[in-house]
Amino acid sequence: MNSPVRSFRAVGGYPLFIRGGRGPHIYGECGREFLDYCLCWGAMILGHAHPQVVKTIRDAVKKGTGFGTATRLETELARLITEAVPSIQQVRLTNSGTEAVMGAVRLARAITRRKKIIMFEGAYHGHADYLLAKAGSGQATLGIARSPGVPEEFTRLTLVLPFNNLQKVEETARKYRNDLAAILVKPVLANCGVILPAPGFLEGLRRVADKYRAILIFDEVITGFRLSYGGAQEYFKVEPDLTCLGKIIGGGLPVGAFGGKKEMMRSLAPLGNVYQAGTLAGNPVAVTGGIATLKILKKENPYHLLKQRTERFCERIKERALARQLKLSVHYTGSLFSIFFTGHDVKDYASARTQDVGRFKRFFHSLLRKGVYLSPSAFETNFMSLAHTRGDLNRTIEIIDLSFKETGR
Repeated sequence: MNSPVRSFRAVGGYPLFIRGGRGPHIYGECGREFLDYCLCWGAMILGHAHPQVVKTIRDAVKKGTGFGTATRLETELARLITEAVPSIQQVRLTNSGTEAVMGAVRLARAITRRKKIIMFEGAYHGHADYLLAKAGSGQATLGIARSPGVPEEFTRLTLVLPFNNLQKVEETARKYRNDLAAILVKPVLANCGVILPAPGFLEGLRRVADKYRAILIFDEVITGFRLSYGGAQEYFKVEPDLTCLGKIIGGGLPVGAFGGKKEMMRSLAPLGNVYQAGTLAGNPVAVTGGIATLKILKKENPYHLLKQRTERFCERIKERALARQLKLSVHYTGSLFSIFFTGHDVKDYASARTQDVGRFKRFFHSLLRKGVYLSPSAFETNFMSLAHTRGDLNRTIEIIDLSFKETGR
């Protein structure tokens, strides 16, 4: 199994093997159909096998699957990204979100000539050694505080702070002011469930970064092109120095990117001496999927619709839970949502850890038996797509209500 979370170890039982998907549905090798709210961990914002995306990918494959040289397609995707995301003037493509964050952190360290980075508990920025300190996603799911195989020396340069605690950020930045290279943050925590930034938190990070001449990096691998066409930075009106992207910009194919102001990006080789490369970065098939997806999003601008749809859906979940006197908290923003089995609001990773994981497991399998597939972890996010219809959502609400009744308090 190529992912700890996909292994179902977090929820028990055998992992679901999928043979195909269309729209909001995925089809298991077992012959069953499921309404999908994982959506390739948020990448499939248009739904599975969107006809226009599939056609463009098929046409690209006929021309070749990779060339190891420059193509017009990678510059077209780069142009779409720079036109959409407020802070990005130039962009470098990578093979994954992990590689995008690695490149951005290396660039920040080179520009500032400093070593330490601040990141936040419960945020998953990929599986680079120095980023696996109190991370979210699979580590949060499996309760792994720090992965074996990661030398302690690597994580000493990573300062992990509680999300939404601006005072701690200020104190830490002041303490390490002469060696702080970057503040790395997910604008919305989404790898330990959906946790929103407190009012003023992102603005505060911008001020602290400016004050101590550190680089502010937004990891928008999940929120990029999902909260709005310009990402979380457009949504929250806060611009970082560097931005990391992934998921949606590949239309379901492996891709990543990082970018920022020209003067920073020109430090990368070949113009500068900060090295970053990848044989398959800018792969013509992958970028074709991204180009097709972004063009549809740009033309249709569906973000208000997705936000309304998600808000109504989540409020109905709350209503059903209240009617059954269940203690749970439903968090959502844009087209992201998660259900915490806890009676209090979740404001950071520590409070997310207090939820009743056993209840989530029972709830997850109850939904699965009834044909609804959520992300298989109490510490992951679920997603809405343009392909989900009102009928799909009504059916899901009824199934959720039955599962509430079945799993009890």
